[in-house]
Amino acid sequence: MSDKELAVTVRDLYKSFKLPHEQSGGVKQAAMGIFSRSKGYETQKVLSDVSFDIKKGEFFGIVGRNGSGKSTLLKLLAGIYAPDKGFVQVNGSLTPFIELGVGFNPELTGRENLYLNGALLGFDRGQMDEMYDEIVGFAELEKFMDQKLKNYSSGMQVRLAFSIAIRAKSDILLIDEVLAVGDAAFQQKCYETFFELKRQGVTIILVTHDMGAVLKFCDRALLISKGRITSTGTPFDISEEYLEQNYNADKDTVDNPIKSQVNENAPHLEGAKMHRDGDIKVAEAYEPGDTAVIEIDIKGGDESVGLGIQLFNSDGVYCFGTNTYVDGYKLKKGIKRVAFKVKLDLLPGNYTVNAATMDKGATSVISYHSKICKFRIKKTTEVEGVASLEHAWE
Repeated sequence: MSDKELAVTVRDLYKSFKLPHEQSGGVKQAAMGIFSRSKGYETQKVLSDVSFDIKKGEFFGIVGRNGSGKSTLLKLLAGIYAPDKGFVQVNGSLTPFIELGVGFNPELTGRENLYLNGALLGFDRGQMDEMYDEIVGFAELEKFMDQKLKNYSSGMQVRLAFSIAIRAKSDILLIDEVLAVGDAAFQQKCYETFFELKRQGVTIILVTHDMGAVLKFCDRALLISKGRITSTGTPFDISEEYLEQNYNADKDTVDNPIKSQVNENAPHLEGAKMHRDGDIKVAEAYEPGDTAVIEIDIKGGDESVGLGIQLFNSDGVYCFGTNTYVDGYKLKKGIKRVAFKVKLDLLPGNYTVNAATMDKGATSVISYHSKICKFRIKKTTEVEGVASLEHAWE
């Protein structure tokens, strides 16, 4: 590929930071530091040997867990940080959407902040006059522009900042989780804006945790872990690898579930394990539509006790819940284990299981285990959402 086809070239990028161990609070401490054998800081390596290319007009995703180095990479691309080694070459003008609303003054009105923020993006007053109605209409703030910004909600401020920033006429946009701004209706407007920019051939770089956004928008993506690129490929492949990486890293939350016991002498949960139907071996990864069995151990169970199950995805969305009262199942006296069989008609992602014992009629909880089990649905489909619904086109 020729250099003329590339919007961004990154080669052999290294970045580290010095973390101080102590501060010199006075002349005595500073003098003592001169004779100290310790340097007073340690070097934290954040990025090592990072290289990749982004084509012009490409919607490119950068994903990784917290602490992986993706935010540092973002600031190197934006020119905020200088690399220790290597280089970033940007072919064209670049606008970073890293911190929306930087430069806003809470003592000024929304109108005054609009013109101030526009000036920071390089627009003159005449240009801002022409765009004013469009910006305010997109932000849905027509009635509030003469109020001081300090009286705006955080959502209103973000909507205004985004509406101004998106007017920047750049060859390359650098976006840090900005798709999460505002409520659902405003997010949809943001999505439509990015689709339009993509149709116009603008190069967009998205740094995000949201695999749904990666699948929805990106042409390609890279996964970064511990400061190194582990994979570059299709959004489908990268999102699957990211989900697996997160699943393996979060196993400790299952080993140490949150337990709540209202009455120590009352029936309570002791633990659980999960496996495929027909196979007693504990399983952690499933495909959409697999049937799983969750075996729950109970101490002191009898007919007066109910048992409840909840499934949540990694975003905290409540995907499913039921209990023995709803399903007309009665626990027997002295029962020690209950098997809950469920067809996992869920789409790819990481999920956790919560379980609880409850009194008759499910009016109050006796004991509760959050994240008593954890499982992953493999990425075998490009269908989006939470549930895998049976469907057909005719």
